[in-house]
Amino acid sequence: MSLLVFGKTGQVARELARRAPGADVLGRDAADLSQPEACAAMILERQPAAVINAAAWTAVDKAETERDAAFVINAQAPAAMARACAALGVPFVHISTDYVFDGSGDRPWRPDDPTGPLGVYGQSKLAGEEAVARAGGTWAVLRTSWVFSAHGVNFVKTMLRLSDTRDAISVVADQIGGPTPAGDIAAACLTIAKTLTSDPSKSGVYHFSGAPDASWADFAREVFQQARRPVAVTDIPSEAYPTPAPRPRNSRLDCSTTKTVFGIDRPDWRAGLAAVLDELAQA
Repeated sequence: MSLLVFGKTGQVARELARRAPGADVLGRDAADLSQPEACAAMILERQPAAVINAAAWTAVDKAETERDAAFVINAQAPAAMARACAALGVPFVHISTDYVFDGSGDRPWRPDDPTGPLGVYGQSKLAGEEAVARAGGTWAVLRTSWVFSAHGVNFVKTMLRLSDTRDAISVVADQIGGPTPAGDIAAACLTIAKTLTSDPSKSGVYHFSGAPDASWADFAREVFQQARRPVAVTDIPSEAYPTPAPRPRNSRLDCSTTKTVFGIDRPDWRAGLAAVLDELAQA
């Protein structure tokens, strides 16, 4: 299957390139998401068998002051991509986020639950989801959360960096979600794209996150334990760590439909963490 991937340097895109070595992986130099129609033209020109969009505006706080730019990249670009894929009759897989929800309650969010993003980033991602669905082709939106890998900027690498100079750290404990290895997201996207190629009826919105659910403080403790870093973690509430954009407190995702439709299980993020730490140690 000829595969076109948008997002060359992102965490998931780098894992897609690793797992699908024959894929055509486009970076910003070849496909700038701030130019949506150019991205669509790239799809029409290359005529792949499937497209995965692993590129996005992910600067959550910066989106609050750069709303227009975030919406172009997170909403208008995937909309144009989805229309191009619909015109070609090929599947389009688009990665989204738990930030489309308001984070209330403590029940895992189902794909069909009402959305209610708290900030511009979540609003832009939701607009992208809705545009992809409206394009009318064969598509899947895969919402995920708390992505980490050996690449780029993420929570695991931040904790390791802080542990170089600290023996104690305070971490938010009232935000709960599923840390998710980027490699597992990439594998899920490939499975979904392949399945949609033969069965377009499985188009829709799906959830995928690591298990078990944990707080950021729990996540930090596991990082330090596995990395053998003697760092004490103190639980704090979200109010003690204010950010320009509010974060959802409940980021739990119900991934049962993804299992039923595609046979994809939630990955154990602790095993994924061990693999990431091993990769970092060998770098």
